[in-house]
Amino acid sequence: MNNDFYENISVIENPDDLLVLVNKNNKLYEGFIPNNLEVINLNYAVGKKLLRSEAKEAFEKLCESAKKLGYDIKAESTYRDYYYQEKLYNNYVKEYGNIYADNCSARPGHSEHQTGLAIDVRGSIGDYNEFEKTKEFIWMNDNSYKYGFILRYPKGKEHITGFKYEPWHYRYIGGYAKEVHTKKLTLEEYLKKN
Repeated sequence: MNNDFYENISVIENPDDLLVLVNKNNKLYEGFIPNNLEVINLNYAVGKKLLRSEAKEAFEKLCESAKKLGYDIKAESTYRDYYYQEKLYNNYVKEYGNIYADNCSARPGHSEHQTGLAIDVRGSIGDYNEFEKTKEFIWMNDNSYKYGFILRYPKGKEHITGFKYEPWHYRYIGGYAKEVHTKKLTLEEYLKKN
């Protein structure tokens, strides 16, 4: 794996691909906006949140299934454009410095949220930072792949993803999710293998 994060950066040529790899070495161009963004049902989101249509439909099904079992899963953060990410990242730098910012926030163009396929979720506690402490987290770990979502930044894989463990951050990859989940891979590892 290439651990020279934010060096030798490639601009992504296939930003609409379901398996698009956006990370610290693969960047979306500034003006990229997915063309099929849709608003998530407000029963499953905190305010107006957008995802690509296929991810939105899958997430709503996931939430419906979870709700029937007594779980409360909501989208906290979904699609972000380049400029929103730039503002967010710069705020982290200003408040905590570059090293902290690079560990917990993507630089503009390097955020999966810009794809419209990534989602930060929260559970019954109501704070996505506390998601790991919820019953919803356990359910998501066992079931999210059935709806096409993977835990994108798992514990112990920081040297591969370049990001700290984020129990709240999921990525939609459709039918590929089963293998990624079963073999406990990151998206980077799955794409390298295949």
